[in-house]
Order: sequence, then C-alpha cells, then structure tokens
Amino acid sequence: MRRASIAKAVLGWIVVAGSACGSARTEKSELARFEFEAAQMGTQFRIVLYAPDAQVAGAAADAAFARLRELDARLSDYDPESELSRLSQQSDLEVPTPWIPVSKDLARVLARADEISAATDGAFDVTCGKATKLWRRAIREGELPTAEALEQARASIDWRSVEVSQELDRVRLVRLGMGLDLGGIAKGYALDEMLVALAEHGVRAALVDGGGDVAASDAPPGEPGWRVELSAVTLDQASPHRTVILSHAAVATSGDLYRAVQIGGLRYSHIVDPGTALGLTTQCGASVVARDGMTADALATAATVLGIQGSEPLWKSFESCAFRVVARTERGFEVRESPRFRRFQAR
Repeated sequence: MRRASIAKAVLGWIVVAGSACGSARTEKSELARFEFEAAQMGTQFRIVLYAPDAQVAGAAADAAFARLRELDARLSDYDPESELSRLSQQSDLEVPTPWIPVSKDLARVLARADEISAATDGAFDVTCGKATKLWRRAIREGELPTAEALEQARASIDWRSVEVSQELDRVRLVRLGMGLDLGGIAKGYALDEMLVALAEHGVRAALVDGGGDVAASDAPPGEPGWRVELSAVTLDQASPHRTVILSHAAVATSGDLYRAVQIGGLRYSHIVDPGTALGLTTQCGASVVARDGMTADALATAATVLGIQGSEPLWKSFESCAFRVVARTERGFEVRESPRFRRFQAR
C-alpha cells in the first residue's frame, strides 16, 4: 500500500540545502531554527526544529534519525531480513503460526492497523503485501499479473488473519502465505517516534517531513502553527491546492499522481484495492489531518481506496480527524472536505 507522496512543507523561511542551517533569532524567543535531512525508508526525511544552539539541535536530530533507522529495520517490507519480513515468512511454514514474540514497535503498529481495518471495513489492510509486490512489478514492466498470481494474492489478503497481543508483544498469523505491507502506516508511525526522540532531547517545536507526510509538535516561535501545503493529487491544474496549519498534529496524503501504469487502455494505480488485489482504476487522492501520523497515514490510504463517496462515513467514525478527498469524475475533478477540515485551513 505504498503511495506517491504529494505534499510539501511550506515553512515560511527560505530552506537552505545542507545537513543543517540556522536562522536569525526571533524577536520573541532565544531559539534558532535548524534543518536536517537524511534518506531512509525509500524517501527523504527532513527535520525542521527550534533549539537554543547547534549542539542541542544536532544531538536531537541524530537521535531522531537513529530512531528512524531502527524502525526501518523492523517495519520494512523491502528488506527480506527485516522483522516484518521474517514474520510474514512464518506463514509459509505453518498456519496458524505459533504466537511469535515481536518488538513493541511492530506490535503497536499491527494493533493500530487492526483497529483501522475494522473501522474501514477492510479498505485499509496490511495483508496486501503479495498484491503490492505484483503491482510494483506491473508498473515496472507495463504488464498485468497473471490470473493465477492475482488469485494467489487475493487468497492471502484478510486483515482478520493477523492476531495481535499488544500487551504481550506477540503476533500470530492464521492464513497461509501471507505478505504484510506496512507502507500505508509505518511512515506515519516513524514521524510520531521521531518527534518523541526530539522531545526527549529538549526540542519542543519541530516539524518532521517524510516524503511529504508531515507531523508537528509545538508551533514555531511567534506563529500559530506550521504551514503545510497540500499539492494536487493529479497533474491537472484544475485540482486545487490547500494549505493547512499544524500544531501537535499530522497530515498524510495518499494518491497516484506519480505512480500508475496504463495497461489495456486502463490506468491502474500502485495503490491496491484489498477487495480485488488489483491496482485502483479510479483517479483519487486524499489528505487526512489527525492527532498522530500513524492514524493520518492509514486513513489517507483507506479514503483513497473508498473514493469520494465511500469515504464520507469515516468523517463520523473518526470525528477528531479532518478529511479532504479529490477524485476525477465525468464532470471533471470533484473535491469534498469534511467540516472539520476548515479548522486547519490557512486563512
């Protein structure tokens, strides 16, 4: 369920390339602004923070990036030696598997994934791993997977087949040949944990950006929040932009702007529909603002799968979240925003 990242942070200052940079001190604070970047999880991560000096800023950023590397080693489905991949491989040997001890991180993410899968009636499903890999290959080769391969992938998808005991940090898989893919939730969790690491090192005002998904703690000095521009979900300029203001919140955007393939006259997204194991053929994208990155990440994926009408019930199920969904229709692009979304819009 990996997706193209189509949001960018607009922070109100000129961004200087390099490992770190500091701005002039603000009138209302003795904190200076610093910026750090690193590649991880197949994308670029950026930290913008306020700290009293470069030493504090650098130590905090190092800790946040160390936490990011730790999570990548646990949650990646690209790395065959990751904790997640090794867990998936257990379902090739026997089902149900025995209860398998896992890290607190993996247990926490799988438990939250289970909650969101239940609330979205399976529109969000981390057991799409086999189908996701088929569609990665389809996009590279421009050719549909075979009917047999699709049927095998469909047979492995069922979010109810992952049993999690978060209290005991253990997991059991009950379906044969499962493939777990946390691409629609792991990055959001990583952003949350990076903010925790920064706070533990004394940094309270920070923004972390993972390929366009963003989480923020305290607002910059003298500002109501961090300005984050949500880009269009398509290359058509008719699809409007929005800017949101974030403080102690996160925003994630899911869509197929950059990753899709034309096969047999149909446009297939890299985003997999758990019900069919096929890439979505509807051009749609969603942005979700939530209190944490993990929730925003997963709900943006679910809203994209459900589409512009199907995602509206989520507005009531997740009242603390804000939704913006854009989809191509016969009449052009249609945009729907939940009433709560207006609270975050820049004026």
